[in-house]
Amino acid sequence: MASTIRKAERFDVVAIFALIQELALYEKAPEQVTNTPEQLAIDLFEKKICEAIVAEKENEVVGFALYYTSYSTWKGACLYLEDFYVIESERKLGIGQLLFDRVVQIAKERNVQRMDWQVLEWNEPAIRFYEKQKAILDPEWLNGRLFF
Repeated sequence: MASTIRKAERFDVVAIFALIQELALYEKAPEQVTNTPEQLAIDLFEKKICEAIVAEKENEVVGFALYYTSYSTWKGACLYLEDFYVIESERKLGIGQLLFDRVVQIAKERNVQRMDWQVLEWNEPAIRFYEKQKAILDPEWLNGRLFF
């Protein structure tokens, strides 16, 4: 059965959060998830500081992409793809491509100047996926981060 890509709704938050936890486990950092479904719902639907789309198959959320507008002083408005994940049993069926293509379409509709994301250097399947998209994976920039 085909999957559907749609804008996330408030009732999707529990499923999205479960996928976030699954992604953290995949990335070998489950203990770093300190967000909650309640806060995610506030951020997505009340504060609207981020947005999400979901991939749904047979009434089950099997993947998601979460993104927001960022800003480059050199380029202007950009779209940042924070997380992008498909459950393991649904990989290699084109669902990830559908999600990614939809985020690219959203970026183009918003007339942003670029789309950014990060990928872990050991995540070979993701790196191969992004290379197929003709993405530039820049080895020159280091990530800076402060925790509060």
